[in-house]
Amino acid sequence: MSLSIPRHTAAAALGLASALVLAACGNPSDGGTTEVAATKGAGTKINLSPQQHRVTTGKVDSIAAEVPERIRERGTLELVQSSGSAAPLTFYATDDKTVIGVESDIAYLVADVLGLEPHINTVSWENVFVGLDSAKYDVGFSNITVTEERKEKYDFATYREDNLGFEAKKGSGLKVTGPENVAGRTVAVQSGTNQEKLLIEWSKENEKAGREPVDIKYYQNDSDTYLALRSGRIDLYLGPNPTAAYHAATTGETEVVGTYSGAGATLQGLIAATTKKDSGLVEPLADALNHVIGNGTYAKVLERWGLTDEAVTKSEINPPGLPRTDE
Repeated sequence: MSLSIPRHTAAAALGLASALVLAACGNPSDGGTTEVAATKGAGTKINLSPQQHRVTTGKVDSIAAEVPERIRERGTLELVQSSGSAAPLTFYATDDKTVIGVESDIAYLVADVLGLEPHINTVSWENVFVGLDSAKYDVGFSNITVTEERKEKYDFATYREDNLGFEAKKGSGLKVTGPENVAGRTVAVQSGTNQEKLLIEWSKENEKAGREPVDIKYYQNDSDTYLALRSGRIDLYLGPNPTAAYHAATTGETEVVGTYSGAGATLQGLIAATTKKDSGLVEPLADALNHVIGNGTYAKVLERWGLTDEAVTKSEINPPGLPRTDE
């Protein structure tokens, strides 16, 4: 995953209802709040200020003892997140510097259990992985999808379902229910993401079936993408469903016209805490995540951001991920 925005601002099958329904109640840029609602039930006010009052939990000595000694002695958990992420995943509070969102909140909970001080580093999407490779950062909480290719270099402890959303200009009349619906369409996607991989595969499927390929476009940042969508230069934008739904709700200019599992048609995609392979961290990360799932604080975080429908019942280590593309 990778999306960029201005600082102010069971398996998921294609055609299923959006993982969350959002209703705007104030603009994120005005220092107020916005309102999100899960698929069922009342809306939840989201605090966009730097004073987050995050959900917290206590240290668990037995799990903390699993952390590699070098990290325990340092006392901090070096977290990395993409600076190009978007609400409600990772974004900036109204002070333009405090990193907030569901990714940060879950990372803080894990650090609580491990008895470590969380230290968030925000970098470009590609540098998330460069930093993990070099052990500059301990773990990525950045809406990272488990893929078979990534499993060669990284270990994963899952914590959320991964659902993608096709976003269109409001009132477009478009509905995406399969590759045929994007044949000949101009679709924007972020480079280096599983969304891009899916879109390329769909384009190839269309060509094999005698349909037009997808006209794939890339933009430097989220604001440029949405300008292109408003002006009609692109028909669709494929990104993480939570960010698409949040943007649609808070602007009233777009709508989600189709959803899809981030791992394809036959497998529910999963988002995971990502660490360098064999770093010794994946087991304590999974144990910490399972602890907060069990004690209810995880559910409180998801509810806070309107993402209850993306909850998992267990953190898994290195489960099946997005399959490799046949060349």
